[in-house]
Amino acid sequence: MSRRRWIADEFSGDRAALVGEHADHLVRVLRARIGEDFDIVAGVSVRRGRITSVKEDRVEFELGEEISAAGMIEITLVLAIFKFDRMEWAIEKCTELGVSRIVPVISRRTDSHLAAASAKRVERWQRIARQASEQSRRTTPPEILPPIRFADALTGAAALRIVLAESEERTLLRDVLKSNASASAIILAVGPEGGWTEDELQSFRQAGWISVSLGNTILRAETAAIAATAVVTSSLC
Repeated sequence: MSRRRWIADEFSGDRAALVGEHADHLVRVLRARIGEDFDIVAGVSVRRGRITSVKEDRVEFELGEEISAAGMIEITLVLAIFKFDRMEWAIEKCTELGVSRIVPVISRRTDSHLAAASAKRVERWQRIARQASEQSRRTTPPEILPPIRFADALTGAAALRIVLAESEERTLLRDVLKSNASASAIILAVGPEGGWTEDELQSFRQAGWISVSLGNTILRAETAAIAATAVVTSSLC
């Protein structure tokens, strides 16, 4: 059985600790005890950690041998902001699937109230991503950037930039990935409820993005984000 993985709040040398709510979950929910072993992410490495001290708001570990971590393709998810409960679901599941970075975007069809409140949600989104990373045994959580304007989302250094488009009828995501099997990084853009506007799709195309479809079914924004990420990771990782 795989050991549960935690991302250390503090670490130095052969010692690490979880603190605050992070520790409280381990103590109260999982009922951690001194002597139990877990995988602990300490910076860029993953090491076996044995609990040496348990308090309500602090759990300390003695770190042992390093554990090898599998490499993943770098996936940046450009995600137009939509209803927060559904967006949080997408962030959690796409984190579990291995995205490296999530860029919230204020698009033409993003509700103005959501756009205004989005900057205050970043800390919550980061917390959700961290919890999902630990659950899925990732080495690090994805970077979640502050919301940006649509125009600022068009540029990117990745060799492969893909935008999901409901209007696309011929080009499927899986076919583009098959033709770019050697890609080491990808930027994947998913629109809000109602999809990207035609003007936005035109801007993507002019900036060199490839428009693709997931098939004939029209998916909700969160479903499209999760499904597209799963297709990418299964095809390229």
